[in-house]
Amino acid sequence: MKLLLGSNSPRRNELLAQMGYTFDKVAIDCDEVFDAQMPATHVAEYLAHKKSYSYTSLLKNELLITADTVVISNNIVLNKPQDRDEAFRMLSQLSNATHLVQTGFCLRTLEKTVSSNCITEVTVDVLSPEEIYFYIDKYKPYDKAGAYGIQEWFGLAMVKNIKGCYFNVVGLPCSALHKRLKNDYGI
Repeated sequence: MKLLLGSNSPRRNELLAQMGYTFDKVAIDCDEVFDAQMPATHVAEYLAHKKSYSYTSLLKNELLITADTVVISNNIVLNKPQDRDEAFRMLSQLSNATHLVQTGFCLRTLEKTVSSNCITEVTVDVLSPEEIYFYIDKYKPYDKAGAYGIQEWFGLAMVKNIKGCYFNVVGLPCSALHKRLKNDYGI
């Protein structure tokens, strides 16, 4: 079966390759809009499904992988920041607190769809305004949920603790994905 990755994320691409899978990347045009009344813990898996079903070129013997990662702080979904001010507000909210990072993924063939999600707790140290601006200006985290990448300076210097899957925070819960591919599709 041919694997397809429907993601623009270089981190997902890299992780799936490091897992030893051979795959083709496919472009998916899908907005990441969700109902504001939806429980925060349903959003990531919902968006992974939405992305999957936005791809209409799936063929027999192909398996499409889509995913979405959200940061949840105080039951509020923090998506990708639109600008420097929004990134500052998000990181200020995460300062000296524990939040959730949830990645939902969807595996789809023409015959079957399987989805799941993974949640990791992340505790952040106290962030000064100078540290927040340093991170934003140097790393430009505008393509990252919650305005940070754990694999960058922010994770190295400011994350005190994680409980759960590290790779989930990077953007792909590798172990959970591997188990689903093996158990549900024999890959």
